Amino acid sequence: MSGRLDGRVAIVTGAAGGIGGGAARRFADEGALLALSDINGPAVEAVAQEVRDKGGRAIAVRCDIAVPEQIEAVVDATVQEYGTVDILANIAQGGLDEHHLLEDATPEEGLTAYQTGPLQSMIFMQKCLPYMKERRYGRVINTASGAAVSPRPGFATYAMAKGAVMALTRVASQEWGQYGITTNTFLPVGRSDAFDLTEQGRAAAAQIETHSPLRRFGTPYDDVAPLLVFLASEEAGYINGQAIGADGGITFIA
Repeated sequence: MSGRLDGRVAIVTGAAGGIGGGAARRFADEGALLALSDINGPAVEAVAQEVRDKGGRAIAVRCDIAVPEQIEAVVDATVQEYGTVDILANIAQGGLDEHHLLEDATPEEGLTAYQTGPLQSMIFMQKCLPYMKERRYGRVINTASGAAVSPRPGFATYAMAKGAVMALTRVASQEWGQYGITTNTFLPVGRSDAFDLTEQGRAAAAQIETHSPLRRFGTPYDDVAPLLVFLASEEAGYINGQAIGADGGITFIA
């Protein structure tokens, strides 16, 4: 590894596994000081311990992203441990265990997708802003999905939430760029346990493996996380307000 994130303080949400876990491990290998959060407390602590066992620095904070007070606690714990926040990788998303056709989608399902998608991203961003603004440096990376730009039947509320994340990101890029903060969205497709939660997810995984232009399903650490490292690094200081895919070419982003 090149040490592209040496000394940078990074919050990674959804870090217990999947894309978040891959990002946490890759950030650690690049020298970042980590604050890892996830609703699965024991699992995210295990990732943090793995980082520490390899000589890195990481704390784990259990967080239900549907609860604003717990989001604030993650940021507070990060600042208490490291003094600031340089990087926010918003990867967590709830409401992944139920997907319905639009005609069958419920208000509760929509509210869960919204609350655990764009709303929690906004709150994390707001809580991190004062520290990034003070240092005139920040990297915010929000997570959307190809479902927002090339939607599939059965993912109405999920696609709605991810589209809102992209809109939120673009607004922040216009408001916060003056402070040296870049805000971008990445759209990953990587093999994770989330695909196994629903029938639609399993079907989507099978379709990806069959139809990927690269004829393979990328992994979080090797194929998706390198893009996150780049967007979190100083090298990406002129990339702002963009939506960038790491999906093997499955989704075309206008």
